[in-house]
Amino acid sequence: MSSRLRISFRLYLITDRRVVKDGDLIAACAAALSATPPGSVALQLREKDLPASELYELALQLREICSRAGAPLIVNDRVDVAIAAKADGVHLPFDSIGVSMARKLLGPDRLIGVSSHSPPDVAGAAREGADFAVFGPIFDPLSKTAARSAWGASGLKAACGAGDIAVFALGGITPERAHELFASAEATARPAGVASIGAIFGADSPALATAAMLAALK
Repeated sequence: MSSRLRISFRLYLITDRRVVKDGDLIAACAAALSATPPGSVALQLREKDLPASELYELALQLREICSRAGAPLIVNDRVDVAIAAKADGVHLPFDSIGVSMARKLLGPDRLIGVSSHSPPDVAGAAREGADFAVFGPIFDPLSKTAARSAWGASGLKAACGAGDIAVFALGGITPERAHELFASAEATARPAGVASIGAIFGADSPALATAAMLAALK
């Protein structure tokens, strides 16, 4: 297992241009990152239905925004786009290439995140050398119909204790729920942070929504 890169961010934003109120994903990302402390937020570009050329152009624009904000840019699944756009890493869906292959392509200095849907998935990501895992759904998603049963706080606790790896809670996370999850969690089974799609990008003000979520994670 390779040594993991340090994870400093607490909020992992995942894009979905379909839930943005005015449809302007670039503006929504810029707003969300506009007043965040450097290193506190990471942004995953997840528009997986776009062809590579459009995804690459979008990644280039977000690369500039993330660099100004001090936020890591992560590209979903497409290692080639991540390398070409000089992103900070990739996020591997459950059925993507393995962590070891991604590491060979990316080198030692880029982040690798993994989607996980059970505590054993988290344990496997830890063994394979991923830098972090996104686990869920914790609650029913805000931005889409639930595809899996929600794990709840007890499932999140089990995931956080399944391996020595940073875990981000995904699925139906609001600031109120984020505060409850962190306040009730034991220090040894506390998530590294939360991942969010609809609560931020579906909000009337992504900037205010991001600020509220970060405040809940303090």
